[in-house]
Amino acid sequence: MTASHTPDTPAQTGAPVPFAEIWRGPFLESVHLGHGAVCDTKGEIVMAWGDPLAVVLPRSSSKMLQGLPLIESGAAEAAGLTPAHLALACASHQGAAIHTSRVADWLDHLGKSESDLRCGVQPAADTDEAERLIRAGESACQLHNNCSGKHAGFLTLNAHLGGGSEYVEADHPVQKAALEAFEDLTGADSYGYAIDGCSAPNHATTVHGMARAMGFFAGAKTGSNTRQNAAARLRDAICAYPELVAGEGRACTELMRAMEGRVAVKTGAEAYYVAIIPDKGLGVALKVVDGSTRGAECAIAAILVKLGVLEANHPATLKRMNAPIRNWRGIETGILRPAAALL
Repeated sequence: MTASHTPDTPAQTGAPVPFAEIWRGPFLESVHLGHGAVCDTKGEIVMAWGDPLAVVLPRSSSKMLQGLPLIESGAAEAAGLTPAHLALACASHQGAAIHTSRVADWLDHLGKSESDLRCGVQPAADTDEAERLIRAGESACQLHNNCSGKHAGFLTLNAHLGGGSEYVEADHPVQKAALEAFEDLTGADSYGYAIDGCSAPNHATTVHGMARAMGFFAGAKTGSNTRQNAAARLRDAICAYPELVAGEGRACTELMRAMEGRVAVKTGAEAYYVAIIPDKGLGVALKVVDGSTRGAECAIAAILVKLGVLEANHPATLKRMNAPIRNWRGIETGILRPAAALL
């Protein structure tokens, strides 16, 4: 891993603990282990599992932190960005028309085009859009990349700062601004970085660090100091536009809808999840160590139920925890359920 700087890694205090279990009949068939933490608005841990000092890459769950300079710099205001734009800046969308059309319009407003993005081409994950491309004889482009909204935000900030075209380079002013916000909210220097799927640097921090940052977002108020205001605006945009943050059928979108916009939920690749709970002043971060999406979705749902903000019997919840597993004949053969530590 290429590192920008590598401060001492904190001493780890515990092994990962069971987060999610697959039962087949009477047999425990698989277990997904993880680390997690819940922090208050001051960054203090109020609940933890496994090792909150585990250093990991938060991947796309860090997009809210990377988006702070977009607002703080005045770039968002100068470009006339709306809450929908801010939600897309934090999104890991699936390349549906509602995503690609908005990003295309955004770029056009900036006087930019798809070729100015540096996120790379990704096939559309949205079924309708993928089928449309096939029927039209068209190929996916960078607009379909799940990070195209974040990169449109980077381009907006870059136009405001006057930086060079290669805005994903670690020493570029855009990435330096993102790193400063990341280190401030996580409360520690970055432990290094790796290159994310969209070519931008993704900085490592502890699980506690990310929960601390989410706690800050939970307590942020609009109209206060610049960073507080920026965090509140990003949080509120995510809650207002869950369909832009992920997409139909996706856990982030469905869980936020289930909580009626009171909680922001954001996934990151390799089984990372964060949540922001303003009403309770709490931030959540978790990592399932085997990278399993099903394990991470079960874990975040269970924690949100435990914290009293998600109904255990809501259909969106039951797709992720206490979810029956059926075979090809429709016979129920097992269940995906939270481990005892999360109950």
